[in-house]
Amino acid sequence: MANPPGDPDFPPPMPPAEAREFVRRRRGRNIALLVALVALCLIFYGLSMVKLAAAH
Repeated sequence: MANPPGDPDFPPPMPPAEAREFVRRRRGRNIALLVALVALCLIFYGLSMVKLAAAH
């Protein structure tokens, strides 16, 4: 039977090696998300500049 979310032992503690791997993978996903967001901002900025330049 699974522990309920209010249980202080939920989720069960990870071994140190597994915890390091979890943090490493999470950091990689966060960096990928940052790169995607910055790329999207640059695309929108570039499109805005092109539209402004074309308006003059």
